[in-house]
Amino acid sequence: MPLYEFACEACGHTFEKLQNRGADFPACPHCDKEGSVQRLVSSTSFQLKGSGWYVTDYKSPASAPSAAPSPPPAAEAPAKASTPASSTDD
Repeated sequence: MPLYEFACEACGHTFEKLQNRGADFPACPHCDKEGSVQRLVSSTSFQLKGSGWYVTDYKSPASAPSAAPSPPPAAEAPAKASTPASSTDD
């Protein structure tokens, strides 16, 4: 349900109200006049914050991803166990 901003033409009070799209305009909560309220055009409160968004991840060309992904680090081979000296059975 969208949040709308309204202004009363009678008293000048501005307020916000959650209401369904296409619903009748509410009465002013300050002066209780019906029909004197107009819906205002307001900016949205949508902001891109945190990691994972284009604006934070690729702001500068230096931080843009490279064309080819870097290879994963090579796994180290396990160390060979030392073998005991061969014994001779006499």
